[in-house]
This record gives sequence, structure tokens and C-alpha cells, in this order.
Amino acid sequence: MRVRFSVNDREQVADDVWEGESLLFVLRERLGLPGAKNACEQGECGSCTVYLDGVPVCACLVAAGQAQGREVRTVEGLASADGLTPVQRAFVECGAVQCGFCTPGLLVQADDLITRVPDPSDAEIREALAGNLCRCTGYEKILDAVRRAAELKAADR
Repeated sequence: MRVRFSVNDREQVADDVWEGESLLFVLRERLGLPGAKNACEQGECGSCTVYLDGVPVCACLVAAGQAQGREVRTVEGLASADGLTPVQRAFVECGAVQCGFCTPGLLVQADDLITRVPDPSDAEIREALAGNLCRCTGYEKILDAVRRAAELKAADR
């Protein structure tokens, strides 16, 4: 089947998509966007989180055909020509990136959180990131980064 959808504000077409093919596979293997990571393939780790029509989803659980006519934003689409987003800057500043495998999903989730909740509490941060597993950082630097991202985003307004 042919799937037409927008990815990071660019119209994309994927041909010969198998019915069971995931959005994650199409993004990584067909469109060359390796940001969303393929880890558990069960929606448990959050490494493949992308926006689908503005809502964070695990791309491994979305059939590619479900993206037909919809808008997808990956971690590659967070930054703009003006540079990194507050969330991306904060993750770098706070040293919240180690191996980088969980980072794309955490960035998307954190971006979504501070868009919805400009000054999140620690409990709100923990709840928002609960579906994202990290095996390297111990989470404290990630929490610091989300707090810092909220400050940066407030300063940008």
C-alpha cells in the first residue's frame, strides 16, 4: 500500500508498505529518520516516541497505514532554523544525555509536557516521563533537564 503523510512539515510518500509495518519502521528504514529508536517493539520503553497529530505515541505500536493523511513530528523535527528547542538545550546543559538511546523519546515527552504544563511539578514530570525507560542516567539529570527546559521556555516567551 502507499502511505502519504506529513513528517516534520514535509509531505512524504512511502510505497509498498506492508499492512503490518510499523510507523517506526517507515520512519527509520524508508524515510531515513533514525531519531526514534527501535528498542522494545512493545510500547514499553518510550524510545520510539513521536508526535502523531500533536499527541505523543509509541511509533512501534502505530501501523504505518494509520499515519495516512496525518502529521508526524519526530525528534528531528523539534529543532527549527533558529536552533535547538528549550528542551534540547536543557538536556545538553544538564548532562541528561548519556548513551542517547532513550533521549529522542524523552525529548518528545518533555516537550509535550512543558507545552501543556509550563511549570510542571516533580510529580507531573515523573508521571509524564513514566513510559520512558533509561538505563544510564538514573533519571535525576533528566528531571533537572525538564525543570531547566521549563525555565528556558518561560524565558523565551
